[in-house]
Amino acid sequence: MVMLYSSSMTQFGATLLKKQLEWFAVGSVLCVAVTALDYQLLKKFAWPLFFLALFLLAGLFVPHMHGVRINGARRWFDFHGFRFQPSELAKIALITILAWYGDRCQRQMQTCLRGVVLPGLLIASILGLVFIEPDRGTTILLATVGCSLLLMAGTQWKHIFMPATLGVLGLAVSILHDPMRMRRIFSWWDLEQHKNGVGYQAYEAMIALGSGGWTGLGLGNSLQKLGFVPEHQTDFIFAIIGEELGLIATLAIVLAFVVIAVCGFCIAVNSRETFGFLLASGATLLICLQAAINIGVVTSALPNKGLPLPFISYGGSNLLAMLVCVGILFSVARYAPVREKKSEGSRKSSARRKGDNPFAAQAT
Repeated sequence: MVMLYSSSMTQFGATLLKKQLEWFAVGSVLCVAVTALDYQLLKKFAWPLFFLALFLLAGLFVPHMHGVRINGARRWFDFHGFRFQPSELAKIALITILAWYGDRCQRQMQTCLRGVVLPGLLIASILGLVFIEPDRGTTILLATVGCSLLLMAGTQWKHIFMPATLGVLGLAVSILHDPMRMRRIFSWWDLEQHKNGVGYQAYEAMIALGSGGWTGLGLGNSLQKLGFVPEHQTDFIFAIIGEELGLIATLAIVLAFVVIAVCGFCIAVNSRETFGFLLASGATLLICLQAAINIGVVTSALPNKGLPLPFISYGGSNLLAMLVCVGILFSVARYAPVREKKSEGSRKSSARRKGDNPFAAQAT
C-alpha cells in the first residue's frame, strides 16, 4: 500500500490507495472465510464455480453485459465505475476443477483419455475464452499451471508432450500474425534499438531499476513515475520499488515469493491426500508463477506481458484472487492434519477390532 501510494500520488493522489484498501478489506474477509471453511467443501462447488467462470468470460463479448474494451482488450466488466476481471475468477475455478478431477480420477490419470483428453477439454475451455480477450499473459500462466497440475496428478509425460507442443506452436502462430506482439518480441531482443518505440516502457523500467542502485533514491523520490514508465502503478510497480528502495528491497520481494513457494508446497505435501495436494499446489503456482513472470518482464528477462505483481500492483480483481489463494493454503494447512489424525485413529480402531475378533484376524 505504501508503494502503491508513492507510485501514484503525483497523478491520482490518494484515489488509487483508497480503492485498493477497499478491495483489500473485501479480500481479507474472503481470505478469512476460506481459511475458516474446510477446503473439502470446494469439491461441492468445483463445477458451479467452473461454469460461473465460463459464463462470465463469455459474457464479456455479449452486448449489454457491461464488458468494456481498454487498450484493445476486452477483459473487464464495468458496473458504474466498479471493474471486475473475470479471468481472475477463472484462475481459482481452474485449479479447483483440476484438483477435483485429479482426486476423482487419480487411478486413471496414466491413460491418455483420462489423463489428457478429458482434463484438456476443461483447460481449453477456459484458455480459449481468455485467449480471445486477448490476454496472452494469463493464457500462458493458466496453461502452465494446468499442465503442472496434471503432471502432479499422475499424467504421463509422453501423453502430455504432444498436446503441449501443439499448444506452444498455436501460440507461436498467433503471435506471428499479431503485429503488436511481434514488435514486442523484437524490442525484447534488441531493447536499445526500440527504446523510443514499442520498447519504451521496458527501457524506462530498466533505467528506474538502475537509478535505484543498492539502497534507492528514497521513498517518494522516483523520477520515472512522473510519466516516463507507463502503467507504473500496475504491471511495472516493481521498477518504481527498485528506483526508490533499491536492489535490497527488490531482492527482499523475490525472497518473499520464494518463501511463499516453499511454504505452499510444504503445505501441499503435508496434506497427504490428492485433492488438498493439488489445490494447495495450484494456489502456490498461481501466486509464484505470476510473480516470476511480472518480475521477468520488468527486468527484461521476458517479453512484455500484462500481468500484475501479486499483492503489490494496483488491481482489485487480482488482489481478491491472490488473497483467496492464501485462504486456500491456510485452509489446507489447518484441516489436512486434522483429517489425517482422524483417518489414523479410524485405522487403529479398525485394527484393534480385527485383533479382538479371531475370524477378522484370520481373514486379514
